Amino acid sequence: MDAVLRSAAIYLFLLVIFRVAGKRTLAQITTFDLVLLLIISEVTQQAMVGNDFSLTQAMLAIITLVGLDIGLSLWKQRSSTLERLVDSVPVLILENGRPLKERMQQLRVDESDILNAARELQGLERLDQIKYAILERSGHISVIPKSEAGG
Repeated sequence: MDAVLRSAAIYLFLLVIFRVAGKRTLAQITTFDLVLLLIISEVTQQAMVGNDFSLTQAMLAIITLVGLDIGLSLWKQRSSTLERLVDSVPVLILENGRPLKERMQQLRVDESDILNAARELQGLERLDQIKYAILERSGHISVIPKSEAGG
């Protein structure tokens, strides 16, 4: 039972931590981020199983985590408020070539991020060529050129 409680606590803790860290944290993983993720996974594993490294303890922790994930997914389907809290919503960060600075600052996105997405996705070189830029739930930026948006 201890493994179930530990696993549930760690799951909820990590859910909150990564939600606070923001969408962009997981969208563009760097070498530093990968190392940090590996360290977090090791610490998490130790916290979940404690001193018992048995196969049974590990399986119980995994079953708990998968069960919590399935349960949360089902709960999100029934509650749009919970879905917004856990997954967030797409956010407009540029409109008609003008960056929405306050939103961008809150989301830790800068103009170079938008230009990078515009170049990669649409071959655009300037902000004034963009009708909308949207920070998606995944942390990636979608770009809609002015010509495609009817403007």
